[in-house]
Amino acid sequence: MRELLLRTGFIASNPLNLRGIAFDVVARRDRSLLLVKVLTNIDAFSKENAEELKVLAEALGGSIMMVGERSGSGDLEQGIVYSRFDIPIIAFSTMKDLLLDDEPPFIFAAPGGLYVRMDSDLLRRMREERSVSLGTLAEVAGVSRRTIQMYEAGMGAMIDAALRLEEYLGKQIVVPVDPMGYKPPVQEARPLDIEKCDDFSKNIYTMLMQLGLLVKPTEKCPFEALTVDRDLLILTGLGKDEARLADKAKVVADVSRITGKESVIFIERLRTRHSIEGTALIGRDELKKIHESERLRKMVNARSEVDARD
Repeated sequence: MRELLLRTGFIASNPLNLRGIAFDVVARRDRSLLLVKVLTNIDAFSKENAEELKVLAEALGGSIMMVGERSGSGDLEQGIVYSRFDIPIIAFSTMKDLLLDDEPPFIFAAPGGLYVRMDSDLLRRMREERSVSLGTLAEVAGVSRRTIQMYEAGMGAMIDAALRLEEYLGKQIVVPVDPMGYKPPVQEARPLDIEKCDDFSKNIYTMLMQLGLLVKPTEKCPFEALTVDRDLLILTGLGKDEARLADKAKVVADVSRITGKESVIFIERLRTRHSIEGTALIGRDELKKIHESERLRKMVNARSEVDARD
């Protein structure tokens, strides 16, 4: 997956390969940010996973998609966009067609069968310009007048009905489905239950909130929280296991590099290094001495930049 994204102009994070993580690759091309989850069986994708992905995508200003091979009902078919918990899902072959050959899918699966999307404005405009009644189009498509009205309002159509309308009107009205364009609506992040945190996490989060920052906890990410301050979003990790600190910092830094967001890991005690791979390190005692969020922001930024220069 990552190789395909790189070949088609994306910059992409290294595959996370971490069990239970909400996404596997983060990729960016120009201003488009994409969070990708790759699964062999898409039935393993849980609602909790989907909700966390939506919170992340909304916070990062990105889109979400899943690439899979099969579900409990069989293999995913090429050229069809499926969905689970509103998140678009396509087969790898569909992804290759889209990125390598610029051939987008036109069909999407939904309860009741396979459907296509029509240019609703064009359909309505052609009907009105040609003085064709709703009843006539309904008869041509083999549907009700009410269904034609719903098509003109943007509802998907059964494939046969759409093809009959195209033939009658003499113009292509079926439009591609964009599996890479799903941006979730504004999400409410899971509230921080400070009492369920361990002592170290509770201490760090409390100090951040005392600075007036909003802490949004995550469960299925390589970092533990998103820390928000006006226009600033910091990918926030907790370095409770010093033996794994370097590995964790590299993963967080990689995600930070692609998303363009700051990253920091708070640790018990700062030793010699102030950052790893561009991820700032801040000790608990240092955080205690910070009384303004702007100072924290400058410290994170300065330590990240020093590491980047080195």
